[in-house]
Amino acid sequence: MAKEGGYVTMAAEEMEKLRRRNRDLEREVEVMKKEMLELWRRTVVAEEVEERLCSQLAELEVESLDLARDYHDRVIFLNDQVSRLSSLSVVSS
Repeated sequence: MAKEGGYVTMAAEEMEKLRRRNRDLEREVEVMKKEMLELWRRTVVAEEVEERLCSQLAELEVESLDLARDYHDRVIFLNDQVSRLSSLSVVSS
């Protein structure tokens, strides 16, 4: 009978160890859930920022293309003006 009491005591101690370990693991899981949620929120914010930046970049690309075309047209216009003035100058001489 003494042996049986020893086994019961050992089983009770083992159960208590397992319960403590389970509580510790549950706390760790809760901490990890909070960390994961925070990382998910940060990811959502980063994706929103990325979308805004991509949109702004697209707008800047369009604007820079428009400016390049305007400058190109202006250079051609000025080149034509110089050519006309040169030809007038040659004709006048």
